[in-house]
Amino acid sequence: MKIEKLAISDPAKKFLKSEGYEKLYPPQADSVKAGVLKGTSILVSAPTASGKTLIAMLAMMGYFSRKKGRVVYLSPLRALASEKYTEFKKLEKILDIRVGVTTGESEAGKKLDSCNVIILTNERMDSLIRRGSEWIDKIGLVIADEVHLIGEENRGPTLEMVLTQLKLLEPSPQIVGLSATITNSDELAEWLGCKLVENDWRPVNLTEGVCTHGEVVMNDGTEFEIERTSCGTAIDLGIQCVADGGQSLVFASTRPSSKSLATKAMAGISNTLSKQEILHLSKVSKKILAENEHTDIIKTLAALIPKGVAFHHAGLNQNCRTIIETEFRRGSIKLLTSTPTLAAGVNLPARRVVISSVLRYDFRYGRNMPISVLEYKQFCGRAGRPQYDKYGEAIIVDEKGHDELYEHYVEGEPEPIESHITSEKSLRIHALSVISSNPGIQQKDLLEFFLQTFGGYQESKSEIKYNLEDATEFLLDEQLIITMSAKKRYSATPFGKKTSMLYLDPLTAVRFRNALQDASPDNHTLGYLHLISESEEFYPRFSLRLKDSEAANKLLDDHTNEMLRPISIDECSRSLLGLYAWISEYTDLQLSERLGIESGDMHRMRETGDWLAYCLHAISLEIKRADLLGELDTLRTRIKNGIKKELLELVRVRGIGRARSRRLYRHGIKNLADLEKITIPRLAEIDKIGPTLASSIKAEMKKVKR
Repeated sequence: MKIEKLAISDPAKKFLKSEGYEKLYPPQADSVKAGVLKGTSILVSAPTASGKTLIAMLAMMGYFSRKKGRVVYLSPLRALASEKYTEFKKLEKILDIRVGVTTGESEAGKKLDSCNVIILTNERMDSLIRRGSEWIDKIGLVIADEVHLIGEENRGPTLEMVLTQLKLLEPSPQIVGLSATITNSDELAEWLGCKLVENDWRPVNLTEGVCTHGEVVMNDGTEFEIERTSCGTAIDLGIQCVADGGQSLVFASTRPSSKSLATKAMAGISNTLSKQEILHLSKVSKKILAENEHTDIIKTLAALIPKGVAFHHAGLNQNCRTIIETEFRRGSIKLLTSTPTLAAGVNLPARRVVISSVLRYDFRYGRNMPISVLEYKQFCGRAGRPQYDKYGEAIIVDEKGHDELYEHYVEGEPEPIESHITSEKSLRIHALSVISSNPGIQQKDLLEFFLQTFGGYQESKSEIKYNLEDATEFLLDEQLIITMSAKKRYSATPFGKKTSMLYLDPLTAVRFRNALQDASPDNHTLGYLHLISESEEFYPRFSLRLKDSEAANKLLDDHTNEMLRPISIDECSRSLLGLYAWISEYTDLQLSERLGIESGDMHRMRETGDWLAYCLHAISLEIKRADLLGELDTLRTRIKNGIKKELLELVRVRGIGRARSRRLYRHGIKNLADLEKITIPRLAEIDKIGPTLASSIKAEMKKVKR
């Protein structure tokens, strides 16, 4: 089906042609035949890189040709939301629309009323529904990306709740679900009220196989051998691919193994680079060193990049990850090793994907467990670079000769998607959300709502009713909700309403409330940090290593008076040590060397710590403990900026952060009064300030309320 034949406007056709679209891929053509342009709800189940973004665009073009309502695009990740914002922004002039993106609570003040297309994470959409945003009733088209993630244990229930609420809107919006190939796509389509569009076509042919003792068997019948070296089978497979002119992505089960595998690949890959590539990558390496503290991980990365190799995992900060992704996309980095998180994240295709191990540590079982077939298929989805490769390969490394790996993974079907909405945690969170948003809701109506979720579709009414009664009993016992009459009407208490608006697990909110009720108005910095780091929502959580025991004991001994309650070292985590070190102004290098916490980890700990400190502040206000607010405000500022108390005044000035405030303090500028007295020329003389920044700081200082 050619673009010219589509029932869309001439400007839209012209735009698509300018973007390189001439003919629709099979899944795209099937979507048009199913009625996506005419307002039909569809669930597209197709492999990665089969053109699902264009299907979303076509849905928007069809919708805005008929109506003037709102379109929401749901994304599982912030990075993907930003990526889609850039792509859909191009449609503004063509469709006479405005595109907006919102992914975090910090953007709560941004106006979305004037946007026709709003791109959000699933969690952000859930939060806006709870807040009763007026524009939600005007939604006429819902596009849900990666909708198969509804089966993910932790975040899946949020997506399920969002889709349940949106499909119940009046009038019902058109729903376009975009999914990976899953076994029970028909179930998911029926629940969503969508016509199923199922197609296994890929723009690049994919073959899958297993490598055992250097011999590779692929599912298209081909067999070949690799030259085995001391680098190990996974890297040998990667080097072979690069030598043939491709790029390789090697998935490792842990961060250390991703770094180790990349180091092993260095010599073999460097031989394939041209002089121009080496020169370019050397500049990239110098940039990474110039923009980051020289921790072991940064020095290793910087040494690998000029050799055409890199590793990628959540311990690296966003700046480093972005550089690596950019260079891999442009083909400068030939071999990339990564932890599994990349498989479900940004789109980084390679000719050959190597799965170095199908085992991964599972905290629930306390040992390594095989990954699911669905996760394996996600790895495979990265194989084959459209416009660069005629084929893609996904190969499992089988060092022990397990014949069943081929049958289980290569020939296997992905596991059916199962709802987790009725788990204990999910029900207490989302039952409170529904009650909070619908004051006076009857027990039978609450049950009826959850029967309309995907979990309600899959499970028996009696099981859901039993689990829901348990959840409401907890909410009642902890005074998050109350019953209003003999008809079993529920309403959220002010504390319950606040918990729902804060997006907290009710269990965490109860723990926060109880701790705050018993707190004295003294300095409890370490106690509050312990409360934050032990909450269910805090991430990442690192357990103590044997070598951390001395530091943990010293921290507890030195700050016993700061605790909300006595705790033992068994209740102390490395994350707690990291948070305290961060607000004590430890550098990235010190955090890495002393605690093994990398800058990427610290960034996420700081983000979640800041949010949870805000929640503590909000709950203190709710339970009328105004005497605690000052300390909690201070703690939040320290977490956000990573500073000691003495720098609190200086960081109030926009443009003065952690490093700059400490530099000013060392030069005798210790507060706003000192900053007001110093002249711009004198301020400019301070290291790394200069005239322009000095003028800006002085101007910003005048805006700070005394």
